[in-house]
Amino acid sequence: MIIEEFKKEFGIIGRSKEMRDLIDITMQVAKADISILIYGESGVGKEVFAQAIHGYSHRKEKPLVSVNCGAIPEGILESELFGHKKGSFTGAFETRKGYFEIANGGTLFLDEIAEMPLRTQVKLLRAIETQEFMKIGAETVTSVDVRIIAATNKDLQKEVDAGKFREDLYFRLKAVTLSIPPLRKRKSDIEEFAYYFITRYSESNKRKPPRLTDEALELLKEYSWPGNIRELKNTLESAIAISKSDVLDVSHFINLLNVRVEDTDHRNLPVFLKKTPEEVDREILYRALFEIKKDILELKDLVLQKQMEIKGSTGNNQRREVIPINQMEMEAIKNALYQTRGNKREAARKLNISERTLYRKIKAYDIHDD
Repeated sequence: MIIEEFKKEFGIIGRSKEMRDLIDITMQVAKADISILIYGESGVGKEVFAQAIHGYSHRKEKPLVSVNCGAIPEGILESELFGHKKGSFTGAFETRKGYFEIANGGTLFLDEIAEMPLRTQVKLLRAIETQEFMKIGAETVTSVDVRIIAATNKDLQKEVDAGKFREDLYFRLKAVTLSIPPLRKRKSDIEEFAYYFITRYSESNKRKPPRLTDEALELLKEYSWPGNIRELKNTLESAIAISKSDVLDVSHFINLLNVRVEDTDHRNLPVFLKKTPEEVDREILYRALFEIKKDILELKDLVLQKQMEIKGSTGNNQRREVIPINQMEMEAIKNALYQTRGNKREAARKLNISERTLYRKIKAYDIHDD
């Protein structure tokens, strides 16, 4: 199976060199029955790769059991992993299999392995090494044949140094380590992800997929995506859901992302912020007030300029028709859009206003592209 077939079968997206190299290694180690540690920031798709490893291995006909170690309380994690006998503790009304036994013959995916308590790590290490364990309250050993894939967004070596993770378990898990790069380090993949999520969301909601403008796509590529693929997916779905247009432009994203857009050297450039949500909300409010004041001043200058032009063309002593300000403004915008063939950036430059102001006025006057 070639890389493109592998990607298609397991739903992996990305054409960057980093992803192609990672997929090549994944295909090699999937066939070997060995423990694998997947490292990557939250939202990069660690579980997708775990599913691909299992699906490409000789265990694919057996179950893949996924466990989020950080989501299970410490007091019951051991029972969840290894099971328990009836009556072994308060509330144990029946004998229950654990995830190890459920995954027998297949693969056990332990996500957020760094969150596992040290006491449970001891029993996990023995189960991995011997493929045997004892249920809570049991007197006999249960044997299994399970492949372990672990994942974390933390540096396990630092966790070991801090005494929060067992060194022997760390060495046992990292026989093969796959590092999934964050989205900001493979920006060439963002476009493919964007169109994939737009298409999938539109199909599931039975609507026409909106067109993504070049400027909006550039903004998405330049954003740092601290939440990685998960954040990109949620942002696109939110933009489509709240949009009433069949076009997604910059204005649909600047309030969804932790960025603002400024007009610098006649280009709209994203400015990335590192602030709390409260600080971002406050700045957005202040900036909105500032933009309203700026819009009023810009439009006042535009109207005065048009009035001076009319005065100069008709003469001081001639009787002139009084044209409403909003009509003058709307006609000026229409003419600018006509002269630039709908290029809003060029139109804004001709009108001597910001592109953001132009977008707002187009919406206010309900001006449609012909």
